[in-house]
Amino acid sequence: MRVLEETRPVLLSAAETETVGTPWVNMSIFGAFVAVTLVVVLRASRNNKTAADYYAGGRSFNGTQNGLAIAGDYLSAASFLGIVGAIAVQGYDGFLYSIGFLVAWLVALLLVAELLRNTGKFTMADVLSFRLRQRPVRVAACIATLAVTFFYLLAQMAGAGALVSLLMGISSRAGQSLVIVVVGALMIVYVLIGGMKGTTWVQIIKAVLLLTGVAVMTVWILALNGFNLSELLGAAVETSGTEAILEPGQQYGASNLTKLDFISLGLALVFGAAGLPHVLMRFYTVPTAKEARKSVVWAIVLIGLFYLFTLVLGYGAAAMIGSERIAEAPGGVNSAAPLLAFELGGSLLMGVIAAVAFATILAVVAGLAITASASFAHDVYTNVICRGKSDPRKEIRVAKATVVVIGLLAIGGGIGAQGQNVAFLVALAFAVAASANLPTIVYSLFWRGFTTRGAVFSMYGGLILSVVLIVFSPVMSGRETSMIPTADFALFPLSNPGIVSIPAAFLLGWIGSVTSRTREDRRKQAEMEVRSLTGIGAEKAVEH
Repeated sequence: MRVLEETRPVLLSAAETETVGTPWVNMSIFGAFVAVTLVVVLRASRNNKTAADYYAGGRSFNGTQNGLAIAGDYLSAASFLGIVGAIAVQGYDGFLYSIGFLVAWLVALLLVAELLRNTGKFTMADVLSFRLRQRPVRVAACIATLAVTFFYLLAQMAGAGALVSLLMGISSRAGQSLVIVVVGALMIVYVLIGGMKGTTWVQIIKAVLLLTGVAVMTVWILALNGFNLSELLGAAVETSGTEAILEPGQQYGASNLTKLDFISLGLALVFGAAGLPHVLMRFYTVPTAKEARKSVVWAIVLIGLFYLFTLVLGYGAAAMIGSERIAEAPGGVNSAAPLLAFELGGSLLMGVIAAVAFATILAVVAGLAITASASFAHDVYTNVICRGKSDPRKEIRVAKATVVVIGLLAIGGGIGAQGQNVAFLVALAFAVAASANLPTIVYSLFWRGFTTRGAVFSMYGGLILSVVLIVFSPVMSGRETSMIPTADFALFPLSNPGIVSIPAAFLLGWIGSVTSRTREDRRKQAEMEVRSLTGIGAEKAVEH
């Protein structure tokens, strides 16, 4: 069975590596970006005095700024590097990632985003524990947040290793591991210094650069093909040597098992975004519900445009580069977008696009790190260990210590995930988020009969089941492209656990609630319902 094998090539030896562009030009542009964003973070850090400043940027961003930041947070390395590469190699089936990520965003916005913003303060656990018992729910929410963050960070670190290795012509595993260490260290520095305010400005800069760069490349490719999409698709068929690149089923149509894997992937993508803590946390950075809705409009427009651009970029890479050259480059399939930039505009454009891609990675990992640190410091340290009576300055110190730990774990995981397609890795994070977080969020917002036991059953059950299925899937072992290629303990045949773990988590939440003998506070339930639907009381709550 070859599920995603083609999109996760093994790293090649130095002898097989193609040197792309001029390394010193690539690295100069890359270094300039790092320098500029560090200055921005340092300036933003001057106003980090309170927990609200560090976690939510002082709620000082307007809807337009937050919309750009949301796009910057959501459009990760998977969106740019992974999807373009997947389309270039797999064609139609690769574009399914674009569709899945876009639909997932719409589900998150329409189903839970504003309701969460009206109910919460800093983290997802604020909402989940609003009408339930604080300690067990906050601990479970923190553990789920950390797990989702870790899987998401794997993708970003793997993408960073592939990208910078391509810029510098590094193909050895040791060299790429060193690159991942440097990226992880930069992430830690950004978050420790800038907090949410600095991270948000990096995300805004990244969104502007990414959308501009992708738009320029899209127009350029279309111009070379007479602004005729059919001509571009024909060129992709000619380069690949088969019309299968335009047809569904090349990756997921080989057997009933691969078709089932596609359904599982689709469920994870569509429902995962609504459970991603780092995306949902962005809604706490605006001062009012009106600005939150405005940011939603901006985010939908920007994200929708981006995913349309990936179709042109992916088939452009298939037409102008070909899957064989992509597979032979350092980083393999994740190198398709930078290689396409080099083909279009040489070292200069490649350096710019690679810097934009690195900005994508850095902004997302910073957002993930601050979300994880906020969850542990605010939910566990302040509300569980200190029972809501901690010193805000000490809470921030705990959050910063958590950032360091998260950064070190991300570095270790990223080294292990080298060579994996980053879009595929993010799909795993979506599956964990949809299993561990989404059922509890939906039940908390819409079901009056939901109880603390139901929340704990749902979060722990969904998390454990999804992670265990991933561990015993072909992702970890049993194939040459697995994370542990020398072992074989793949007992679960699918590469994505969503089709099993998501329904199971909803079922566990229902079972836990209907079997619970403890009645929850009806007044808190009524207060949460009114606040989530109307926003009344939300502005006053976030000030304290």
